[in-house]
Amino acid sequence: MDSLDLFHIRQKYYLGSYGPLQAAEVPDKSSPDYQPTLLFKARALVQSDPDGALALLPTDDVSLPSRTVRSLAGYFKAKQDDDEDAREKSLDELRDLCVEVEGEEVNEEDKTLVRSIAAVAFVHEGENEEALETLGAGTSSHNLEGIALMVQLYLSMNRIDLAQKEFEKAKSWAEDDMLLQLIEATLNLASGANSYSNTHSFYSEQAHNPSLASSHLLAANGLTHLLRGELPEAHSSFVEALKLNGKESTALAGKAISEWLSGDATKAEASFQELEEKSSQYPMVNELSEKSELFDSLVSKYTAPPIAKA
Repeated sequence: MDSLDLFHIRQKYYLGSYGPLQAAEVPDKSSPDYQPTLLFKARALVQSDPDGALALLPTDDVSLPSRTVRSLAGYFKAKQDDDEDAREKSLDELRDLCVEVEGEEVNEEDKTLVRSIAAVAFVHEGENEEALETLGAGTSSHNLEGIALMVQLYLSMNRIDLAQKEFEKAKSWAEDDMLLQLIEATLNLASGANSYSNTHSFYSEQAHNPSLASSHLLAANGLTHLLRGELPEAHSSFVEALKLNGKESTALAGKAISEWLSGDATKAEASFQELEEKSSQYPMVNELSEKSELFDSLVSKYTAPPIAKA
């Protein structure tokens, strides 16, 4: 069982409260919490600051989880540098590590951790099937972090039924774990169960916890308000999120939507333009761009008939 300090570290990581996580103190090297804490801190940085993630890990730590985090950081650094060879090298390293953990001498905790870390890269590569296989989809895996990622993957594939199936299996052994509550909240957010009441309660509680303060949680709380039709409350949450992180993409998108639904098209257009500038690859930006191009293409093929004269 985790110590109380490590429980709070895990909580910050899984809820995306990366600022408070990086501010948390690292325990003494003699503490059993030392390596897990460093790993969570490094994992929180691998995408936004790969070099920072690598700097956190001691060079003499050659454990399987640490090697996996290094390879994942290398993958994201290669993506940032647009280095195709380095990206493929990192992916091969992650695949090799997933094979290496199958050895009998590797403990179950390290096995599940390595698979969960490696699967992140496969998801970013668009290799969803490889990610699901790595995480043990359809098996009796007790890897709750892996199940949380599987649920996200299935929801992205519009397979709520499979996501729900993984959640139901986890409920039989995971008890009342915070991560299990997060999985349930995510499922209800996708399905709209009980008018989003469960999801709203969960994110509202987390977002108002001072020790977890983050733009990610405030944006998620804003989404629950938005889906419940509570536009002023949604807008307020998105604004608060942007005060903490002006580049929080979900908050920028949600702010634009809440302003549009409230009838303020001018503000909505300004917020959407800001989203385009700060997060050009955000799904909503890409989809609207594709729809706009499709519309222009169709219009170019259509010749309007002359206006009939009386």
